[in-house]
Amino acid sequence: MKLSEYVRYDALGLAALVAKGDVRSEELQSAALQAIGALNPRINAVVEHWPGEAPDAGGAGGAFAGVPFLIKDVAIAMAGKRVELGSRIVAGHVAAADSNLMRHFKRAGLVTLGRTASPEMAFSTTTESLFNGPTRNPWNLEHSAGGSSGGSAAAVAAGIVPMAHATDAAGSIRVPAASTGLFGLKPTRGRVSNGPGMDEVFNGSGVQLGVSRTVRDSAALLDAINHPDAGEPYFTAPPAHTFLSEVARAPGRLRIGVMLPAWNGRQPAEDVAVATLAAAELCRSLGHDVDEARLDIGVSWEEFVHANAQIWCANLVGWIDGFAAASGRQAGLATLEPSTLACYEYGRHALAPAFAGALDVRNRVSRAVAAFFDKYDVLLTPALPETAQRIGAYTEGTARMDGLEWTAHVFRHSPYTPLFNVAGVPAMSVPLGSGTDGLPIGVQFTAGFGRDGLLLRLAGQLEQAAPWAGRIPPVWAGR
Repeated sequence: MKLSEYVRYDALGLAALVAKGDVRSEELQSAALQAIGALNPRINAVVEHWPGEAPDAGGAGGAFAGVPFLIKDVAIAMAGKRVELGSRIVAGHVAAADSNLMRHFKRAGLVTLGRTASPEMAFSTTTESLFNGPTRNPWNLEHSAGGSSGGSAAAVAAGIVPMAHATDAAGSIRVPAASTGLFGLKPTRGRVSNGPGMDEVFNGSGVQLGVSRTVRDSAALLDAINHPDAGEPYFTAPPAHTFLSEVARAPGRLRIGVMLPAWNGRQPAEDVAVATLAAAELCRSLGHDVDEARLDIGVSWEEFVHANAQIWCANLVGWIDGFAAASGRQAGLATLEPSTLACYEYGRHALAPAFAGALDVRNRVSRAVAAFFDKYDVLLTPALPETAQRIGAYTEGTARMDGLEWTAHVFRHSPYTPLFNVAGVPAMSVPLGSGTDGLPIGVQFTAGFGRDGLLLRLAGQLEQAAPWAGRIPPVWAGR
């Protein structure tokens, strides 16, 4: 199969070709590896690749049997393969066993070819680690692909694979999806296993799924991995219908609230505001009731950031201490980036009462978000306040920040996304706009707890009304 043919299909389309015998999985793997060789030197999305692992017997009939896939270098483990979290302190660490999610990916028939870049410890919304270097946006190589799933987003946007694994603890699926023109769904907390090694992931804020070029691929991927394992700390009951079936169902007449200013008071750039309001008008033209709204998060922005800094930085201490003990390396500037070390030190000095108070803030925010969705079905906001930043811009002036200041910096870059991780509700970035600089603009839609299917119905309707599959970046495997 030629690369120009390979890139015409989404993941389900490739799986259908394999199932019919029109193409062999080995041909698809060869095409993906060819694309890595041709494009990765330019975008630096894939940090390691290897010949695909044959799906186990249970995955032979999976929805994605034979389809090339990439996993992010964070929060997932593949037996015998390195997982390094974009960090020098973790360099060379090899996973002893598959994590729960890896087992589900294999069962779905996905053929994993390698690992994608992440910022160190996923503590950033750009992917520019000292360990692996910056990941570049296929739409403009001088700009970031976002983060923390920037490597996965760049690989999918460039056509290397049709979809890739991604994680999201404060926007890390939606930010890179918005930055690179992809569809990115953050599922409801408790739908996908983080275990057994990372059960909590910021005390419930972190979830996993992927980034894709079509809505149906993300929906089918969620079907494939929506199997919480025994003993999970968070559990959300499976839906009555498959997520894939929701994509083709009419969403009905929805009550959609539109909000432009973020909770920290930041206004979006003019082109982002225009794209968001155009998305609102598109929804109105599709028969939905759309009006201006404001979601009261129940706490001040400063309280919100402080609470997240307590949770994030305290969680980081255990990760770094564990990897330091395993590697024999000490935490310091020789092994950690300044921002990560600052967050580590901040977490080491966090007090138990402050941590308990942070969990109380989480619960207050969750109830405030739930109250909003008693009035509205969906909230529409920008996914980001501006298009993707230039490489290097993100860390300017951050060298002396402490852990609280770094958390505030991360949230200032992406003020629309972290609220919904704290509340645990589903949210998605849909590629409905383009900036004056030619870079993609993603628009965020959020729904109430457990209403992933509602978002997928709306996404399917939007994809039909304003298709984006034909938009391809200058760096593209099919060229």
